[in-house]
Amino acid sequence: MTQTTPDATTPVGRLDPEDAQLALATVQEVLHRHALVENLVHRQEQNDSRSDLVEGLLHRQHEAELSALVNSLHPADIAFILESLPNDDRLLIWRLVGAEHDADVLLEVADWVRESLIEAMDRQDLVAATGNMDADELADLAPDLPPDVVAEVQKGLTIEERARLIEAMGYPDDSVGSIMDFEMVRVREDVSLEVVLRYLRRLPELPDHTDQIFVVDRKDKLLGTLTLSALLVNEPEIDVSSVMSPDYLSLSPLDSDSEAAGAFERYDLVSAPVVDDLGRLVGRVTIAEVVDVIREDSDEQALSRAGMQEEDIFAPVTMALRNRAPWLLLNLCTAAIASFVASRFEDTVSTIVMLAFLMSIVAGIGGNSGNQTMTLIIRALAVGRITEKNVWQLVKREMLVTFLVGLVGSAVAAVFAWGISGSIPIALVMMAAMICNMLIGAAIGVLVPVVRTRFGKDPAMGSSVLLTFATDSLGFFIFLGLATIFLL
Repeated sequence: MTQTTPDATTPVGRLDPEDAQLALATVQEVLHRHALVENLVHRQEQNDSRSDLVEGLLHRQHEAELSALVNSLHPADIAFILESLPNDDRLLIWRLVGAEHDADVLLEVADWVRESLIEAMDRQDLVAATGNMDADELADLAPDLPPDVVAEVQKGLTIEERARLIEAMGYPDDSVGSIMDFEMVRVREDVSLEVVLRYLRRLPELPDHTDQIFVVDRKDKLLGTLTLSALLVNEPEIDVSSVMSPDYLSLSPLDSDSEAAGAFERYDLVSAPVVDDLGRLVGRVTIAEVVDVIREDSDEQALSRAGMQEEDIFAPVTMALRNRAPWLLLNLCTAAIASFVASRFEDTVSTIVMLAFLMSIVAGIGGNSGNQTMTLIIRALAVGRITEKNVWQLVKREMLVTFLVGLVGSAVAAVFAWGISGSIPIALVMMAAMICNMLIGAAIGVLVPVVRTRFGKDPAMGSSVLLTFATDSLGFFIFLGLATIFLL
């Protein structure tokens, strides 16, 4: 797709993420200029008809400028711009996007933006945008589309396409079936490579990311794969069965899409066949879908650590409150518990005031140590490296590593405590409390993600909140408790 950018020196046809950022800056500048001009026109003391005429001309001029800019971009870059604008500006730009880009942009934008774009489209435009989509693409959009639009689009599908659509919509989210592609090339094993080449030349184009051809029998049972390189370098007279590879990685429609992403990463795949329980070829997964899965999993994990869900950064305040408030309130409760624990040692702190300055260090270091462990564990869970057989070995290893690191770190902290307090007992108490709290942080960092995974929950969801609660409350309790026992 030919792409132009606001930068006149940019070669036509070159795709560059920086082009989208430049285009976004230009769009924002035009929108800002448009708002300023409208305000000036309204302030001028002119009769209403002339003012409306000037405003209308300027409005059409700005829309023409924005339309020319946006429609010269790749659909993915248009999606980036829409995601980066407040809702009113987003809908203004969306109305200027050419109808030929509607389907691609709807597939590219994030879910939280797609809903608002679909709401802004009338039924006729939605049917036109989705009418030429493949079954797998339409299945991605179907949950966000009005039921009558889906029904209307289904009428224009062939029986085979309709069956594919129903099949794709029947698979659960986050499964291989929900991301698989039905467009692929398959051949029989008893034909020659010359026949395969002639067949490929009759196709309008090869499906995207075609690096291998799937060899099937008359019942569509997958027998092997034929790579394009093997097709091109061997003599045309050779049969497919002689050069096909019977060893291949296949996926089940019910496999997790995260597991599929791990397989692609491990084996450097470009595409992989999807087969049902009877071994029949039903689709394929390509690297394009896998990259999207990896990106979405990464985003979800980063947000889950803070107890958040994906949200529109320009969403109404009430929606943001519903997303963020629950875990923040929980965090407030845990912080209150930590403060309550510290208040139970009021006499100790009032007698040895220096403890009030040191106890935050104990809690903070324990939290940081636990966060390191938790990050490693969540990552290992994501790629499937933790099993029932090695989890306790992992716990012991993390406790040992944390203990050794704690010895070194607590020694440094003890020297610091002795330096500002002049008391060796205070330094020793701080050293012991730091080691204990770091061990607690490491244990929480391992057990919380593992236990949540065991119960089918997101291991990252709210994990940092729970970790902070444990290291703050128990850190204060251990440090002030030891101080009460040994210093008073």
